[in-house]
Amino acid sequence: MTATPNLHDLTEADAIPPALLKRTEADLSGFLERVKPIIEAVKNEGDAALKRFGRDFDKVTVPDFSIRVTETEFEEALAGVSPEVKAAIEFAIDNIRRFHEAQKPEEMWLKEVQPGAYAGDRFLPIESVACYVPRGKGSFPSVLMMTTIPGIVAGVPRLVVITPPGPDGKVDAGTLVAAKLVGVTEVYKCGGAQGVAAVAFGTETVPKCLKIVGPGSPWVVAAKRLLSDHIDPGVPAGPSECVVLADDSANGALAALDLIIESEHGPDSSAYLVTSSRAVAEAAREALPRYWAEMEEGRANFSRTVLTGPHGGIVLTRDFDAAVAFVNDYAPEHLEILAEEPLDVLGKIKNAGEILLGEHTPVTIGNFVLGPNAVLPTSAAAKTASPLSVFDYMKRSSVGYVTKAGYLALAKHAYNLARYEGFDGHARAVSDLRDKVRNG
Repeated sequence: MTATPNLHDLTEADAIPPALLKRTEADLSGFLERVKPIIEAVKNEGDAALKRFGRDFDKVTVPDFSIRVTETEFEEALAGVSPEVKAAIEFAIDNIRRFHEAQKPEEMWLKEVQPGAYAGDRFLPIESVACYVPRGKGSFPSVLMMTTIPGIVAGVPRLVVITPPGPDGKVDAGTLVAAKLVGVTEVYKCGGAQGVAAVAFGTETVPKCLKIVGPGSPWVVAAKRLLSDHIDPGVPAGPSECVVLADDSANGALAALDLIIESEHGPDSSAYLVTSSRAVAEAAREALPRYWAEMEEGRANFSRTVLTGPHGGIVLTRDFDAAVAFVNDYAPEHLEILAEEPLDVLGKIKNAGEILLGEHTPVTIGNFVLGPNAVLPTSAAAKTASPLSVFDYMKRSSVGYVTKAGYLALAKHAYNLARYEGFDGHARAVSDLRDKVRNG
């Protein structure tokens, strides 16, 4: 029997059912408990725990695989990847680098806020950042590019990659080619919660890092949460999610084609087509089983599971404003707008990690080659968080400089505020006493 995608008919609803807004990572309680012993093992045993978990979780069959990728493994990867894939990686690297170079702030700026009083910001790179590249449900050289290139542009002195090994004890070849081409030499074979713990504490082989970036499974998200006192967990990026927002001018079959993109990542993904057009909804619902039948079975099963399950399908709203309201409440990781005038719709969108406009900008383009970062906030974090960027690899210090002339104008106001707030030491430091001390 052919599976039928969900149709959530909200045309008579007064509010969005809360269940439609939930993600698979919303409740991490079960993962948190299961992750704790993994973290403790890595903390106490180091490399030995990483190798054991590689055998247990990643099904590595090599008796004693190396944790750090060797130069020989890089060379084998370069020889094993087709020229077409290598060219695609080089093309993507160029666009991603161009975007992030344009995003990079100047090292320091100062503005004269009052005569003789200057204030501004100074940006410096974080000393060490770990980039997490998942593997369990696919190979992701794109994630390596998205996580390492902004760090390189920012000037991070030590940028490392952690990623799960395959059963052969090796890292995905395309991922190693991407690492080689962007200039990253430190790649370590440790994924999941154990990988996060490795860079949080450091092991005999894996360096301790100050921050970790990159998307991952609920196991990775849970480990980041538990280890947030030891390592900055970065942008909250969990299982993939997207919304395709379509008005009544959209091609329903095309909307269905694009809905599959993120839903094929895995059964823990979330994906909705949101429209006020019943014709668009029905056309998409009819097209999806046909597309599944033409796909590779594993990916088709992932997409089918998502779009017939509790975190996906087609949402039909009473009007287009209600469809937009759904998007803003959902705050998706990826948002694709299929509309007659997508730029007009853009002004109505408040919450989304990424916004892709028009039928020529499917999520595939954004994920791989357009340039903006595809590591995006998930689980409604787009209401307050932003895509991964150069800024995530930098820290900002405020800078102030006041001349003697500028000080005289500022000091009296600072003195009065200090007195009002009850800070005697603050007030004395900008009182006449300062001049007496300075002049001996």
